[in-house]
Amino acid sequence: MRQTPLYDEHVSLGGKVVDFHGWALPVQFSGIVMEHLHTRTKAALFDCSHMGEFRIHGQDAVRAYSRLVCSDPERLPVGRGRYGAVLNDEGGIIDDVITIRLAEDEWYAVTNAGPLEKVSPLFRGAHSGIEDVSDTTAKIDIQGPSAREVLVREIPEAANLKYFNARPARWKNIDIILSRTGYTGELGYELFVPEACAPALWRALLEHAEVEPAGLGARDTLRTEVGYLLSGQDFDESRTPLEANMESFVAWDTDFTGKEALLEQRSRGGYAVMTAIRTEDRRAPRHDFDVKLNGAVVGCVTSGTYGPSVGHGIGLAYVPQDLATPGHALTAGPKELPIETTSLPFYTAGTCRK
Repeated sequence: MRQTPLYDEHVSLGGKVVDFHGWALPVQFSGIVMEHLHTRTKAALFDCSHMGEFRIHGQDAVRAYSRLVCSDPERLPVGRGRYGAVLNDEGGIIDDVITIRLAEDEWYAVTNAGPLEKVSPLFRGAHSGIEDVSDTTAKIDIQGPSAREVLVREIPEAANLKYFNARPARWKNIDIILSRTGYTGELGYELFVPEACAPALWRALLEHAEVEPAGLGARDTLRTEVGYLLSGQDFDESRTPLEANMESFVAWDTDFTGKEALLEQRSRGGYAVMTAIRTEDRRAPRHDFDVKLNGAVVGCVTSGTYGPSVGHGIGLAYVPQDLATPGHALTAGPKELPIETTSLPFYTAGTCRK
């Protein structure tokens, strides 16, 4: 397994390390539920250094990049980020991506670890002005209601940064990128830093009393409670943005790979769509469970877990469009666990926009 620059920090803190897409990452420290609840009430640190990062230099490079993503990054104002997806010719989702405009002629793209071997040559092959900086970049997320008051003690530029905005910043005279984004539904920041300074920054943030480390387990329950999708699990190249409820992030007035296939699918209709499902107790639907209506398979679960902040089982599933509205009684899995379609987010008290 590949190790992030923070691997030794995780071991010293007693983190339980697992293999995540070939990376040695902590699944938990004190316990998934404890880390989940700490993130919801105070602030937690997550090591996301396995993810992919790209710098895009110049107008010609961003035009080439824009043809690969469906979200029209060319029209982004300086300092703003936008969510989107990288599609294949058939409209299937290779990966989702956040694009940030750092300056008039510079953009920054953040992708996932799993599809990186496909995404990197795709981006770099589109234009010489697209640079893969994943191997020299560490990414630390601080998430939770206390994240701002903690981070401004270390990085004053965090004080007035608005939701889904980003900017260059400095920590101890080191250039970093700071964004008001995250994967938990809570107020938080993602810090993109040179690998060499990551351990010192991690330790500095953990010195604050409000902050505890958190692993992949809590990250998964947190993101599921607010309905954020996981690349490679909730979608892959067999699913399109229309199926994965990403249509609001599609810039239909631009040209991008897969657009014609999406237009044809939208016109044709009849495709399954992602919907939220829940149980009435602690039992949870699980990934790959069949979804049934009156004993007949009608769909499949992609994500499922117990939601510590909501107190019952939650999940995401692809079902026919006529079942994708709240209130339909279905079952999931070999024991036909009773589930009901519902709306997102499951957890509604998140602080991410405050």
